[in-house]
Amino acid sequence: MEWIDTHCHLDEDAFSQDCAEVVQRAVDSGVVAMVAIGITLESCRRVIELTQRFPQVYATVGLHPNYVSAAAPGDWEQIIELAKSPKVVGLGETGLDKYWDHSPLELQADYFDRHLDLSRETGLPFVVHCRESEAEVVAQLRRRTQDQPLNGVIHAFCGSADMATTCLDLGLYLGFGGMVTFKKNEAQRQVATAIPLDRILVETDAPYLAPTPFRGKRNEPAHVRLTAACLAEIRQVSKEEIAAATTANARRLFQIPG
Repeated sequence: MEWIDTHCHLDEDAFSQDCAEVVQRAVDSGVVAMVAIGITLESCRRVIELTQRFPQVYATVGLHPNYVSAAAPGDWEQIIELAKSPKVVGLGETGLDKYWDHSPLELQADYFDRHLDLSRETGLPFVVHCRESEAEVVAQLRRRTQDQPLNGVIHAFCGSADMATTCLDLGLYLGFGGMVTFKKNEAQRQVATAIPLDRILVETDAPYLAPTPFRGKRNEPAHVRLTAACLAEIRQVSKEEIAAATTANARRLFQIPG
């Protein structure tokens, strides 16, 4: 079985001492590709460096909504340039966050639009962060559909069935991570059972949100198979079927070569 971790933060300090070992453990467990996500200009530079060190690592570049207030003049223009790097396969993470009060919502929305515009211009898919802002994210995405489906993924999807339907209608993929394995997340598991198999991605958000039985510990890309196993169980299909579908979906969205 082959897996693709579509969302991890390999440039975080949590991996500074053993990143090579973490990548190797993932490869040994069947992970054929990892998408390292940029969240600030410096983070974007670091994830691009990781793509140069490891054949299995790809990157996205963008400014996370919680950090747009800290963006310096010229940062966005440099993000546009970094998006041209050979193994950059997406934009973001972008989106809206009303849980943390780090950036004004209007500024978050402005940068969200910038990522969506750049996605249209480059053809690169976008990665959406959505925390306690489901209605606002959906409204902003609906305004941008124009006459063609959107090209992106809602990362760490934990919305309602209605939100899932809306996002699917907009052409988006839905990413599921370790939270779906938590015992109290029965509602999320119910939503996950109804998503068409050709629109699901698996992710870790490593080093965060480790799945059961590693909850509370450092997450890493090798654990993506545990989330996938949970999806297989709740959907009553084989892990091989989940592996084949989610890997094909990730390759299709991010244009990761097979």
